[in-house]
Amino acid sequence: MNKLGMNLFVWTMTMDEDLSDTLAFLKTSGFDFVEMPVNNPDDLAKWQRIGQQCTDLGLGVQTCTICGPEHSLISPDETVRRAGIDYLKGVVDCSAASGSRILMGPLFAGFKTFTGRPATAQEWAWSVAGMREVAERAQTQGVTLAIESLNRFEIYLLTCADDVRRYVEAVDHPNCRAAFDTFHANMEEKKIADAIRTLAPYLVHVQISENDRSTPGQGHINFDEVFATLDEVGYTGPIAIEAFGPNPPELAAATHIFRPMFFSPEQLAVEGLRFIKDKIIE
Repeated sequence: MNKLGMNLFVWTMTMDEDLSDTLAFLKTSGFDFVEMPVNNPDDLAKWQRIGQQCTDLGLGVQTCTICGPEHSLISPDETVRRAGIDYLKGVVDCSAASGSRILMGPLFAGFKTFTGRPATAQEWAWSVAGMREVAERAQTQGVTLAIESLNRFEIYLLTCADDVRRYVEAVDHPNCRAAFDTFHANMEEKKIADAIRTLAPYLVHVQISENDRSTPGQGHINFDEVFATLDEVGYTGPIAIEAFGPNPPELAAATHIFRPMFFSPEQLAVEGLRFIKDKIIE
């Protein structure tokens, strides 16, 4: 049975706020886990506290992160690449401290860091080598990296399922696996079902996100096809809702959210969870 979770981006970017009421609400609403952003990997005690808070509620934990330009594994500057590796190792350590066993995201390159040209063989090689080192650290911590491709407006090294599969196979490490996000797939894939089939041997995490980042089921993504294909390939791993709203403001700016897509994060969570459960039962 798939564990169902909620990404916390509609409430926070940093986990510095007191989210006690939100976490309790998500547990009461029927979620199995939360997906937490880790963007400041410098306080293991903080992540241990948050992880224990979730454990006390009976909520599982997964983590996600992005790398800014100062942490890009494909930078021509060796010191930036090394900073990226060290940053990701720190995120792995924080993930383990919180109890997370999956760290997902576009870990392979800098978010919104472009050169104006396609990725080069050298950039690919830099990223693969760096990720292999991060995967070694992840293995010691019992964490699996789930590599998520983004759309062409946010990144350029990996933008589709074919890219992610080739990348995972190039890294060639048991703790480097694949994630699938319906929002990006809706933009970049020829056929979403084929993309899921491509990733199936390595797929460890799925994010359900509507085409306009609103409540799943209220946009135009063909979720009947998504869930039918996940069932076809025998996917039994975690599934999380990811959405973005007007808060936090800095995240809204980064994701280009300029109008409200839902009444409240709580309403989105409840309606999204009901939608996913209905699809899985069907």
